[in-house]
Amino acid sequence: MDEGDLTAKANIRNAALRLFAERGHDAVTVREIAAAAGVSPALVVHHFGSKDGLRAAVDDYAGQAFDALFSMDEHELAEALTGGSLGSVAEMFARAFPHGSPLPAYLRRLLLVNDPAGAALFGRWYALTRRLLDSMTELGVARPAEDPAVRAAFLLVNDLALVLLRNQVAAAIGVDPLTPEGIARWAGEATAVYTKGAFVATPGQESS
Repeated sequence: MDEGDLTAKANIRNAALRLFAERGHDAVTVREIAAAAGVSPALVVHHFGSKDGLRAAVDDYAGQAFDALFSMDEHELAEALTGGSLGSVAEMFARAFPHGSPLPAYLRRLLLVNDPAGAALFGRWYALTRRLLDSMTELGVARPAEDPAVRAAFLLVNDLALVLLRNQVAAAIGVDPLTPEGIARWAGEATAVYTKGAFVATPGQESS
């Protein structure tokens, strides 16, 4: 396959990604995908065989992009999260979710409709979060959890809130939470909550 074919294939995949993110897989036709990509329906079938084949390609592409968030070794990621290296965290999000990317909206749809692809992604990230929490405990930067399963799920859900509620969070704080600036603000306050707590045991008194 020549480079032109590869470019056309990527263009079709990207058009499908945007339409799937906006309307869902079932509501989009091959003809609409072809029109959005500026190609013929026959070329879509040529590259992907069917809409199901195209969807599988989109899911694979999105999964790789999301998994890139956690491309660091668990100990490296733990040190980045706890060592004040907010730039590293921001770069991870910015790389996976560039401005204008349909990936966050696609992930939101996959997770909220309990799509098998979304369930698989959540399962992988949950397993990694459990390992990350163990690494942070071993490094002495996280307190041992009484219920590690619940704590890992809690931390993962907090992170996913940036994707699932991206637009609402942006309206609330005045900046896109998936930009470096937004991530730095979010990570700074989230770190303070995690390390110092958001509440005091007795009203009017700071805990020691």
